[in-house]
Amino acid sequence: MNSLTRPPLADREVVLDAWVAKRAQIARLEAEAADLLATRAALFDQDVLAHPVHRDMARRSMIAEYSAAGHTGSGSVENAFADAEALSMHFAGLHQALREGTISVQHVRAIISAADPIRDAVRNGRIPAESFAAYEQASIAVAEQDSPTRTRVAARQIAAVIAGESVKERHRRAVDERCVTVRILDEGMALLTAVLPEVYAVAIKDRLRSLAKAIAQTSRSSARDSDTDGSETADLFPDDPRLDAHDLIVTDDTYAVDPGIDRPEDDDETEHAVTADGRTSAQIEADALVDLLLAADLSDVHGTGLDSIRATVQVTVAATTLAGEDDRLAELDGRGPLDPDVARELARTATGWNRLFLDPTGMVTRTDRYAPTDAMKRFLRARDQRCRFPGCHTPAARCEIDHNLDHAKGGPTELSNLADFCPGHHPLKHPDLDDIVRWTAHQLADGTLRWTSPLGRSYDDHPPRRVMFV
Repeated sequence: MNSLTRPPLADREVVLDAWVAKRAQIARLEAEAADLLATRAALFDQDVLAHPVHRDMARRSMIAEYSAAGHTGSGSVENAFADAEALSMHFAGLHQALREGTISVQHVRAIISAADPIRDAVRNGRIPAESFAAYEQASIAVAEQDSPTRTRVAARQIAAVIAGESVKERHRRAVDERCVTVRILDEGMALLTAVLPEVYAVAIKDRLRSLAKAIAQTSRSSARDSDTDGSETADLFPDDPRLDAHDLIVTDDTYAVDPGIDRPEDDDETEHAVTADGRTSAQIEADALVDLLLAADLSDVHGTGLDSIRATVQVTVAATTLAGEDDRLAELDGRGPLDPDVARELARTATGWNRLFLDPTGMVTRTDRYAPTDAMKRFLRARDQRCRFPGCHTPAARCEIDHNLDHAKGGPTELSNLADFCPGHHPLKHPDLDDIVRWTAHQLADGTLRWTSPLGRSYDDHPPRRVMFV
């Protein structure tokens, strides 16, 4: 676009400011809607006092009416009532932040859903009811600066610290609820649902993603020259062990499971992107799952499954816990707390350890294998955990490591000038882009990335801290 035909910068700023203001207005309206649901819930409590035997049916009737009137699914209405009641009873500060428009209703749901360990611990008398206030305050501080998805992860970590041992017990109860179900759908399809411990589910998804990528690459190889993009795994078969390696990184007083081999970078594929054989990435993952389950040798099915995990997972656990000296909770990086027994088992089957050093706030500062290339990549994966664009939660294993200040413009290849960017956000800072769309990134001394938008506005992304469970 010719610069003479471009609309004034001020026009774009006006639209952005108006959108932000409208989002805040929506949040305030959501707070008012929650107040109305809380009022209705209070009326419901009064109604059932006279007829307690009909309490369940009365609630179902109430939910059904609001679902019909609002043209909304009953499940969504049920969740909205639950959130409204929680706000009115336990989360006055969260409610006020929503009224002020500083957080969204998605943030509210993330914080309330992550508070289950707090509720259980309070209900069982393990911690005082005032613990809700501490959890709420810490979670709001995150929510006002970050996306709902990142807030959920942080809130789970905060809840784990406050609730303590109850989280470990919840993990173990959840394991007892594992199951696989099938629900028949239309057109000859069915919904296969597996309820699994989170570390298994994350590992399975990553394994399927790696297999799908390898299959897609093999499919494309027939339509292009043998000369690949330089990725060492570009032409590997899906069962090649180099796609499956994981090892354990050891920190100053923390260990973490991390990829032992660098994976090929994602090609900006989505689950809907069509590959050379006509299938989407999501379809390839589904086909790979069927092949793995139906063609697997039953002799390979044994134990808990931890011995067979071949995927990219990153787990942080205190060294004393790994040694069996205590039972502090571990952390599945980017997800939340993890049962220490599971972390120990993953550590037992890992191929190697890499130590990380943390500062008092939990920020990774360096590794003990400080060297170019592989060691630096290990450090960045451990520090960043996910894409370093504000609000993005793409895992670091699927991101590209790049210079903040472009190398062609003198940017040094050192940790203070490198970070993980997902395939969607990485191109935004390409030096060949026109200034009307190009972003810039500058890394501060504490690892914070300060992004500057085409409008000249700054947005900070802070490196995630690891929670030290004590």
